[in-house]
Amino acid sequence: MYVRVRGDRVEDVRLEIYEPPRFFEAFLRGRRHTEPPDITARICGICPVAYQMSACAAIEDACGVTVAGPIGELRRLLYCGEWIESHTLHIYLLHAPDFLGYPGAIELARDRRDVVERGLALKKTGNDLVELLGGRAIHPVNVRVGGFYRAPAPAELAPMRERLRHALDRALATVEWVAGFDFPDFTHDHELLALTTPGRYAIEAGTVATTGGLRFPVQAFEDHVIEQQVPHSTALHARLSGHGRYLTGPVARYTLNGPLLSPLARQAAAAAGLGADCRNPYRSVVVRAVETVYAVEEAIRLIDEYEPPARPYIEVPAGAGVGRGATEAPRGTLFHRYELDRDGLVTSARIVPPTSQNQAAIEDDLARFVASRLDLDDDVLTARCEQAIRNYDPCISCATHFLDLSIERS
Repeated sequence: MYVRVRGDRVEDVRLEIYEPPRFFEAFLRGRRHTEPPDITARICGICPVAYQMSACAAIEDACGVTVAGPIGELRRLLYCGEWIESHTLHIYLLHAPDFLGYPGAIELARDRRDVVERGLALKKTGNDLVELLGGRAIHPVNVRVGGFYRAPAPAELAPMRERLRHALDRALATVEWVAGFDFPDFTHDHELLALTTPGRYAIEAGTVATTGGLRFPVQAFEDHVIEQQVPHSTALHARLSGHGRYLTGPVARYTLNGPLLSPLARQAAAAAGLGADCRNPYRSVVVRAVETVYAVEEAIRLIDEYEPPARPYIEVPAGAGVGRGATEAPRGTLFHRYELDRDGLVTSARIVPPTSQNQAAIEDDLARFVASRLDLDDDVLTARCEQAIRNYDPCISCATHFLDLSIERS
């Protein structure tokens, strides 16, 4: 992170992200239309389901197939497992130590073993739900275009329902716990973007909406979201055409879809001090906890209403076409686009992850954050900036200490 300061004014802030390209979009070319869900799952070990679900949605769109009914509900149940494990990982192991003055979760566990064990138990429930439906907890192998290779019997889901009931108590305790953190007085005015679905909180599908009044189908995503290269980073930045920077993720989902949370999740949000919207990025940890409550409740509902499909998947025949799909990864809206030839081979691919969409907003927040803290020494400022960046749960937050802060003063 580079900061240029002239006098008492911050003139420039840049997150300089230089890492080797991973070429996923390139080596998807020439692969069969059935392969992107398995290949793109390897992009992330924390949210592979998000990549699988967005890939499936895009391929099915290209082939003119709609997946709904019990198979669609199974996908939502699988996604709930990922929300539970990912949000819990972020809250307990990455972000809570920042608020409580610990360098990491290991140090936190020395003083509050009970708290960390609660988080690990909650995370394990999410992991095990993903494993039950996906075949394994990381990079699931049971997901395929059109559905699943195998659907579980109701009896297989019954023990998980009982575990989710205990997980709900842990999730509610998590909301109460994080609500007591000391949150810096900081707000932003970014336009917020998330999927919306009539009648329920968006997870695995929806229409794109923003707080600025935009509303468009996923098929028009590239008409509105413009990616651009910036000189100081290999990570692309994104902006809304005619609107500028924006933010996606839990605070966007909550602000745009809050009334569609379950009554218990809404009650937990209100008790935690969340209003109709959330404009303090530090309170995103509270929103993640509320979404965890919702994901646990939703998983219980889906299990209670589960009816095994006649077949675990719908046939998706190969054919020429362009398809687009987007789902709500724990970190925000994740967009995929694939072009297929008549044999069903991928001729082009595009993936727009939430982390890159948020880069411009993160830099803007950091500029204003640093401007009011120039009196801090560089070590303390570095730690505070790391915490600020972790508000958005980018991939780099996996590291407890990751920031090399450089300040040029004149």
